[in-house]
Amino acid sequence: MSNVKSIQTWFQIHKWTSLICTAFLLMLCLTGLPLIFHEEIEELEGKQLAKPMPANTPKASLDRLVETGLKLNPTKVIRFLFWDEHQPNTVSLSLSDSVDAPPDNYKVVILDDRTAQVLEEPNYQEGFMYVMLQLHIDMFMGIGGKLFLGLMGILFVVAIISGMMLYGPIMKRFEFGLVRTEKSTRLKWLDLHNLLGVVTIAWATVVGLTGVINTLSEVVLGLWQVGQLSEMTAPYKDAAPLTGKLSSLDQAFAIARKADPGMEPYLAAYPGTGFSSKHHYAIFVKGKTPLTERLIKPALVDAKTGKLTDMRTMPWYVNALFISQPLHFGDYGGLPLKIIWAIFDLITIVVLGSGLYLWFARNKATQAKIARLGKSDSKKAVQKLEDSEILALSGGKGEGYES
Repeated sequence: MSNVKSIQTWFQIHKWTSLICTAFLLMLCLTGLPLIFHEEIEELEGKQLAKPMPANTPKASLDRLVETGLKLNPTKVIRFLFWDEHQPNTVSLSLSDSVDAPPDNYKVVILDDRTAQVLEEPNYQEGFMYVMLQLHIDMFMGIGGKLFLGLMGILFVVAIISGMMLYGPIMKRFEFGLVRTEKSTRLKWLDLHNLLGVVTIAWATVVGLTGVINTLSEVVLGLWQVGQLSEMTAPYKDAAPLTGKLSSLDQAFAIARKADPGMEPYLAAYPGTGFSSKHHYAIFVKGKTPLTERLIKPALVDAKTGKLTDMRTMPWYVNALFISQPLHFGDYGGLPLKIIWAIFDLITIVVLGSGLYLWFARNKATQAKIARLGKSDSKKAVQKLEDSEILALSGGKGEGYES
């Protein structure tokens, strides 16, 4: 009897968590599919910007690159300078109308890091991939959309766990992987739903959890700003506002390299942005190996004197975010891992779709039973069908899945 009650509890948990999140999970799986291959799609579109040159071609100074970008955009200010690992021999500048402009107020200028020639001024806020990304991240609803999708991700993980708790009793009576094609269509799809759910359980759990972590990016950034960044900039709390010409960006990068030779700079945040202070360049460095390239350290360099004032390892919760972002899209093992991610994504779409089918089929069976018993006994009919399904799951002779 206790086993039946346990199955009944897991049955209800699985039913409702699945029903609430399935439509949104289907949207995330469909939009995530092209995002897995976004780099390969860009290559097919011919977006390899920098022309080949001899390997020993010297690099242009960062100060020169910044000067070139500002000359083309005299009314804007630079907030970030960064490298795109998928576009070799280029440097990107992110410019805005002001340092404290909204996050979506930006323009990107991509330059050849050897000639300082402007290669492209792409608009990242339009096109098919932009729509897919925004739907996947926040459904064009900002942080509210992100947190809502994070909640759907939590429900998805709960649905996975409850599904496993239901599948265990079934496998006590049948061989693993059994699909009963000789019986009803509903029973066949139930077996396929269970089998494919078990096959994808590890992948779905990883992608679900990393997706939840990614939806908390603004929360993580806020915690870092009021925590570690606030501690690092505390000595400048009462300093006079920064005026005049800034110190050399090349010097700031050289200082960051010297402070930790085992890491390499990949992004600079200008004074006044959310990643620095009003008095510092924030030079973010990362590891040089596949195991350490997702581990980030911020180095704060006084933008007036050019001296290093602090450098620390990021808190665990920030590193968890940086590690989860590429893992969510299978961006760790090149194209082979991406293909595996895509296959599991497609299988998960089948699992979600079959779950919806089973729910609608169950409702249809319920309505048919109500029609036979009469409306006055409708509650009893629904309960009888559900009890029959639960009995079947717990090892009895219920007929709920046979119809």
